[in-house]
Amino acid sequence: MTAITSAVSGKARSFVDELGRFFGLCFAIAARVPRRPWRPRAVAEQVWFVCTVTLFPALLLTMSFGLVIGLQVYNITRQFGAESAQGAALVLAIVREAGPLGTTFMLAAAAGTAITADIGSRTVRDEIAAMQVMSVDPIHRIVVPRVLGASIAAGILTGIVIMGGLGGGFLYSVILKGSNAGAYIDGFAVLAQLPDLYLALAKGMVFGVVAAIIAAWRGLYAKGGAGGVGRAVNTGVVLTILALVFVNLIMTFGYLAIVPSSIQ
Repeated sequence: MTAITSAVSGKARSFVDELGRFFGLCFAIAARVPRRPWRPRAVAEQVWFVCTVTLFPALLLTMSFGLVIGLQVYNITRQFGAESAQGAALVLAIVREAGPLGTTFMLAAAAGTAITADIGSRTVRDEIAAMQVMSVDPIHRIVVPRVLGASIAAGILTGIVIMGGLGGGFLYSVILKGSNAGAYIDGFAVLAQLPDLYLALAKGMVFGVVAAIIAAWRGLYAKGGAGGVGRAVNTGVVLTILALVFVNLIMTFGYLAIVPSSIQ
């Protein structure tokens, strides 16, 4: 019984310690973002890096979502003779949910793992400690550009990926099944509205921040050599996906409570 209690208390203490480190890193990043010197070149390099490693897999993922959603919606609407509603249903699913989530899932899997591996390698080689000894702030120099770059890149990619998802639905519904292209496009404004696009872009940027902070957090506190870096990478991806689902739930509930539906 004592051993079980000791193990449980040890796990709880470790969980609280990790949680404290995470929120401490969040506050540290927030405090350093407006601090000079600003590094726009480093941020631009991170935006380019995230976009190059994330765009293609995110497009493939969301286009497949569009094809599958188009298949399901077509089969349902055809039974009721309402093929013109395909565009309305598809744009709501892609813009509000699949676009932002698909983008940042791929961002976590591609760019997030690279961020964790890079920072984790610096940590286990004591480069982070050496920077602190030389009075160089590693959070300001290494973490902040990656967080800002991931946020900007996620916002850009979300818009592109949404177009890819709608293109996948168009390919199935119009090209393969012969639905009316004009009715498909006109249906975009039936259920969706402009604030839905704003929500999608805001989700993308917030999700990018969450993914980058978790990746940096796991990298900064990696230990145990190369094996520890690998474990930090794996843990970071899992935690990022769980966190994104939770944040998405909060943002969607808040949006639906504030913005009225387009159909009254």
